[in-house]
Amino acid sequence: MNHIVTVQEAVTAFADWNEPTDAELAAIDSEMPLILADVDLIDAQIIAMDHTPNEVDTRRVRRALARVLTEWRILANRTADEMAAGGAA
Repeated sequence: MNHIVTVQEAVTAFADWNEPTDAELAAIDSEMPLILADVDLIDAQIIAMDHTPNEVDTRRVRRALARVLTEWRILANRTADEMAAGGAA
């Protein structure tokens, strides 16, 4: 029972056989606008929590939320269109 591993073994334990496939990378790439919109929303919420929110903060959060919802709609419609066309989602 040898439970001691080197740092090199631990870091590279999944290197070759656990890489994302091209389809998985394409799916992540297609979701990137939504991911970035979510990051912007979180940033706006953090800024608003850092101090007493003012009108500018409220508008910033509202715009960021609207962008997230827009990106969700675009992604959902694209996925529905791909599924209707017989493509893989």
